[in-house]
Amino acid sequence: MNDPAQKTVKGRGALSQPKLRFESWSREADGDYRDYAEENDELPSFKTEVREDPARSIISYNESPDIPFDRSINPYKGCEHGCIYCYARPAHAYLGLSPGLDFETKLFYKPNAAILLRQELSKPSYRPALIALGANTDPYQPIEKRLGVTRAILEVLNEFNHPVAIVTKSALVERDINILSSMAKRNLARVFLSIGTLDHTISRHLEPRTSAPLRRMQAVQALSTANIPTGVMVAPVIPALTDKDIEAVLEAAKANGAQSAAYILVRLPHEVKTLFAEWLAQHFPQRAAHVMSIIRQMRGGKDNDPNFVSRMRGEGEFALLLAQRFRNACVRLKLNQDRPPLDFSQFRVPQASNPQLSLF
Repeated sequence: MNDPAQKTVKGRGALSQPKLRFESWSREADGDYRDYAEENDELPSFKTEVREDPARSIISYNESPDIPFDRSINPYKGCEHGCIYCYARPAHAYLGLSPGLDFETKLFYKPNAAILLRQELSKPSYRPALIALGANTDPYQPIEKRLGVTRAILEVLNEFNHPVAIVTKSALVERDINILSSMAKRNLARVFLSIGTLDHTISRHLEPRTSAPLRRMQAVQALSTANIPTGVMVAPVIPALTDKDIEAVLEAAKANGAQSAAYILVRLPHEVKTLFAEWLAQHFPQRAAHVMSIIRQMRGGKDNDPNFVSRMRGEGEFALLLAQRFRNACVRLKLNQDRPPLDFSQFRVPQASNPQLSLF
C-alpha cells in the first residue's frame, strides 16, 4: 500500500502532519483516507479553517542582530500560502497543531489588531522605530482579502506617521497602494515582493497559494509606478533548484522599477526539514539528494544552522559563490543605491488617540 504522505494535497504545500515536538502522540490517516489516496493521484482536499485569536498586545519585539528591525506585527498565525520551506511553520506546534498541513489550513487572525496598535502607539513611553509586516507569516495571504486586518493596521500607522516595511508574496498588496503611496510621499513606507524563482512550475508546487511569480513582478511595477520604494527579496534561495534564477529575478525586478534587493538562503528549522525532504522526494526525486547535500555543505553538515548571521547566508564555498553572484548582479543593475532611511521624526499621536488631550 502506498503511503498517503507521498501523495500531494491539491493546493497545499505540505504532504503530511509530522509529530508534534511537544506531544507524545502522533497522527495516522484513517482507512477511508488511505483508500482515497490509493485510488487517486492526490489526497482529499483540506478546507481552510479561520478562527479569531484576540491578542493582548500587537507589536512583537526581538533582539536578533541579523535582521534590520527590532519590532514587527503579525496579523495572522498560520499561512494559507503553503510555502513548504516556511520557517514560521514550527510555531504552530505551540498551538497544539501540526507545522504540516495544519499550518496552512488552520489559521488564526487578530480581530483587535488595529485597536491594540493604536493603544500601544499612544503610550507616552513609546518610541518609534521601523515596524515590519511579513516577518513571520504573510500579511497579504488570501484571507486578508476578506478580513482586512493588514489594511486596518496600515491605516493606523498612516494616521500616526509611523514608518513600515512590508514583505509579501501576494499581489494583493496592490489593493493598499492608496495608503502606501500616501505614506511613501512622507518617506514612511517601503515594500518588498518576495520572489525566489520565475519558474512557474516550481513555484506552483513550492508555494502553491501565493501569487504567481510573474504576477508578483507586475505588483513590483504597480508599486513602483505609484512612487512607493519597492524591492525584491530573492527568497528562499534553494541550491540546485531555484538558485539558477537569482540573476533573472533581479533583472526582471529592475526592469519593473525595483530599487533594492536582498536574498535569504533556505532555512529548515525543526519540523521544516522533514516536510521539505518529503516535498523534494515527491516533486523532484532525482534532485532531492543533491539539493540536501549542498544545503548540508552550507550548514556545517546539518540540515539547519540556527546561528545568527550564518542562518541567513550559509557558510562554505557555495555560500560565498551565491553572495558573489548576488552582489555582482546588484552592482551591474544598480540596485541598492541611494536608498534613504525611513523618516521617524514625523511620528505623532493624533489628538483623538491621546486620552489626556481629550480632557481639554
